[in-house]
Amino acid sequence: MTDLALEDLDRLYRKPHPLVVAKPLPKLDPHCRAFIGLSTFCVISTADSEGRQDVSPRGGEPGFVHVVDDATLLMPDRGGNNRLDNLRNLLGGSGRIGMMFVIPGLNDVLRVNGRGAVVEDETLAEDFMEFGKPPKALVRIDVEEAFLHCPKAFMRGGLWEPENWPDRSSLATASEMFSDQLGLPKPTATPEQVEANYRTQL
Repeated sequence: MTDLALEDLDRLYRKPHPLVVAKPLPKLDPHCRAFIGLSTFCVISTADSEGRQDVSPRGGEPGFVHVVDDATLLMPDRGGNNRLDNLRNLLGGSGRIGMMFVIPGLNDVLRVNGRGAVVEDETLAEDFMEFGKPPKALVRIDVEEAFLHCPKAFMRGGLWEPENWPDRSSLATASEMFSDQLGLPKPTATPEQVEANYRTQL
């Protein structure tokens, strides 16, 4: 196994097509805004003050991340486990955020990079009501670049193709994994009961 240096990449990989290099936009165009308006899921990435990365999923109804204008997004922070890793990173780290928007059934994804701020606004929060609850805080994203990412990864993974999904019968449930990892007693609730409990907390 050989650790590569930066200059090795140009030796191993061909140069990207000029259009690939040119595709990042400095703001959201109508296609980006339409894509975000249909997205029900995104993944966000932030880093703390020491550069340690965190990647976290976010989901909601189509367009749960609101497009304010061509340079600004607002994302609700829904109730979770209260670790608040990404919020703490935005406030105590570089403040930079990366986002990958997904539309179910579509292999293309939209990537957005920029700077994030955590804001509190009860009036704005009412616009993000879901399951009868407003978010406690919102993340404002000041967009610096946006671009479509090619579909090859989703195609290789067969993400939307049930016939390509692996057999999960030998995989422990999340509750079982959590119990083993923390040395807790084996869970008594069934996966169905755990999911039903989560649904009451949405």
